[in-house]
Amino acid sequence: MEIFFNRQNYLEIIKKRVEGLRAGFRQNIAIIGDESIGKTSIILHFLKNFYDSRIIPIYLDIRQEPLDYFMRRFIGILLYNFLKDGETTLKEDLQYLISKSQKYIPQTVERIRYLVSGESHKPDNILNGLLSLCESINKETSKSCLVIFDEFHNIEALNIKNLYKIWSKALISQKNTMYIIVSSAKYKARRIISNNLSLLFGNFQILEIEPFDLKTSDEFIINLIQPLSLEKCYRDFLIHFTGGHPYYLKVICQGLLKNYSHFKQVSNLGEQNLIQTLKELLFDEMGILYLRFSNFLKQFTAGGLNQEYNQILYLISCGHNRIRDLMDGLHKQKKYLLSKINKLIELDIIEHCGDFYKINDRLFSFWLRFVYQERNLAFSPDNKNQIDLFKNKIIEMIREFIGDSQRPVLNRIMELLQLFGDESIRLDRKRIKLNQFREIKPLRFGGKFIKDGLLGRASDNLWIIALKEEPITEEDVSEFVLECKKYKNSRIQKRIMITPKSIDHNARLKALEEKILTWDLDNINFILDLFNKSRIII
Repeated sequence: MEIFFNRQNYLEIIKKRVEGLRAGFRQNIAIIGDESIGKTSIILHFLKNFYDSRIIPIYLDIRQEPLDYFMRRFIGILLYNFLKDGETTLKEDLQYLISKSQKYIPQTVERIRYLVSGESHKPDNILNGLLSLCESINKETSKSCLVIFDEFHNIEALNIKNLYKIWSKALISQKNTMYIIVSSAKYKARRIISNNLSLLFGNFQILEIEPFDLKTSDEFIINLIQPLSLEKCYRDFLIHFTGGHPYYLKVICQGLLKNYSHFKQVSNLGEQNLIQTLKELLFDEMGILYLRFSNFLKQFTAGGLNQEYNQILYLISCGHNRIRDLMDGLHKQKKYLLSKINKLIELDIIEHCGDFYKINDRLFSFWLRFVYQERNLAFSPDNKNQIDLFKNKIIEMIREFIGDSQRPVLNRIMELLQLFGDESIRLDRKRIKLNQFREIKPLRFGGKFIKDGLLGRASDNLWIIALKEEPITEEDVSEFVLECKKYKNSRIQKRIMITPKSIDHNARLKALEEKILTWDLDNINFILDLFNKSRIII
């Protein structure tokens, strides 16, 4: 049985928008996110629990297929879901569904028969005719349609000349039809929505599906490995290792359970099991994740992208993730490299983060570094040496992560500041310069709420950082403002409040008014990722 876990925040938004359609207020939704992050699961879970006699759901996964196949699937799903409200048994046969619908929606059926007959030869006419069916049904029955296109960007393969012009007109004019479009091609999807489907009426609310947060990831692991257990330090490592990606967590936990019988622990899935499982999944040529990543690279190469792209990805995975690092590593000019980097960004393989580049899939990044490249550079055909090397890398990574986890957060942030070299990053849609500090020292505040912090002196900037282990409140912000005034004679100040917990909404607003940056654990871990350091998991 497929496990559906959490995601309540996204489901609530979809539910609210669909309820709005029923009330006469329509807001289309675009759901984007990395491959296998759970986008389709969210939609299917919503549809499984959705029933409203006044709304017809139409879910289509958009494939690379001829227009005629797409048309027949669209019509079939529309009629099937229209009829199933009043029928106990239905045949999945298009002509049967058309005949069965005749007495209920004769005008719509007349349009359908014309489309199916093939008389509307032009692709533009076919698409326009398909999209008009929803409004036709509404006129005859007062039922609205909820149209869901999964991997909607593939619709371009239908080779419809005026695709977005036709679709835009439908989005504006069809007040009783709501669209949910889903895409794993985040860069392309945003570009389509921004350039082709940006409308005054019928516009899209964008929902980006993120990996699980720390708490949800931990609960997910515990749930998957029941009735066995895994020590918290190893669960935390898996969250760091996968970035909370639900698919990777599920595959690894399934591997742990499969290998359980080979190890001697009574009820605990220990380190040996974890190392063996990661070796089987990532290193073995028939491992699920090995096949996933190697097949991706084969498709990548087949698409005309040469070995140089792989070298760029490898260098980024090793932490050489600034343009100057790539220029030194590949001995290429900036202009030449930027054309290739931009192609990787368009393909959603890497992300541009100010002066840094980051591989979107952190497990793929690890595989590039410790499996793909090691195999390519191996001198010996002896697989055992490579296996031992891989396992040692895993052990080293686990031990380093656990060692880092046992150190105070303040110390780890202080060490992070020491890595800054005047680079710029984009964080929460703001550009921030990571000043190179000539002095970094701990601070002890004298306030009631804020106790610990850091001070960093750069040539033209002074960073004052407050760290609070508990959630940040309005009172904390007010107190921090007073503490910062002690440095009023100093040069330009950058004031930052950091918490590994949550930040109260009113506290964020107050901090914004006072020009104070508020960073949570996601922000800190984002910066740690850019410098190839272990994430902080609390």
